[in-house]
Amino acid sequence: MNTAAPASRLLAYGCLALSMSLVGGYVALSKPLVAAFPVLLLAWLRFGIAALAMPHWLRRAPGEPPMSARTRGLVFLESFLGNFLFSICMLFGVSLTSAVSAGVIMASIPAAVAVASWLFLRERITVRIGLAIGCAAIGIGLLALTPAHAPAAGDNGAAAPSMPWLGNLLVFCAVLCETAYAVIGKSLTGRLGPKRISSLINLWGFVLSMPFGIWFALQFDFTAVRLGTWALLVVYALAASIWTVWLWMTGLRHVPAAQAGVFAVMLPVSAALVGVLVLGESLSAAQLLAFALALVGVVLATWPARRS
Repeated sequence: MNTAAPASRLLAYGCLALSMSLVGGYVALSKPLVAAFPVLLLAWLRFGIAALAMPHWLRRAPGEPPMSARTRGLVFLESFLGNFLFSICMLFGVSLTSAVSAGVIMASIPAAVAVASWLFLRERITVRIGLAIGCAAIGIGLLALTPAHAPAAGDNGAAAPSMPWLGNLLVFCAVLCETAYAVIGKSLTGRLGPKRISSLINLWGFVLSMPFGIWFALQFDFTAVRLGTWALLVVYALAASIWTVWLWMTGLRHVPAAQAGVFAVMLPVSAALVGVLVLGESLSAAQLLAFALALVGVVLATWPARRS
């Protein structure tokens, strides 16, 4: 086999890691947006801004076959589950439970993706991928269980989580949505190009969120939003709907879904790094150990297999 295949696989690994890192980064930095906009209005604005930025991605590439009814159905499910519902469940869930609980639940993403890829895609889970999934889960779980400062009622005006059981349930639903996103995305990459997938699922997200968005927009005072918040919204929309989706779909073309799921470890890890580097939070020894375990998991998943 020539050197082009290993090179393309390394590029795919980079795309997957960068995609999940961007997701963790914009999730951590979206707190001001959730405070400024209702969640459903924020989702609609996100999809709308991204739709204005990539209408040319909707065109069919030369040589790409027309979409079948099955492909159209998969595109809709990819947007509904992995784009629209994931955002809603995650934003509402984190607002109702603690960040620690959410992190523990999100640690199950790599294992969930591996099981789903085995069930639906018939992918074989090797011992090394299984160990990588274990390292990812333990690393993120340790990161999430590390004691952190939780705002109490009256601390900077933030209230303690009001309905943790419902928040935990919504975060777990977000895990299932992310799992479906990885598995369905693997099926789509064999039929459509990454740019077209990104534009189509974003357009569906805009349509799905439109009734809620319009209803909230009619009651919202847009003049009260500061210029810096608008700028953050534009960056959030481009990152969430264009950059991360295109990077993920590009990587999935060359990597099995179970192996790609290990890169979900970068989501909470990058969110924690943003907290340390941007929001001024502290980093403990347990968190450093969690980062090391996460790195070991990624290395196990991406190390080239020995050939006879």
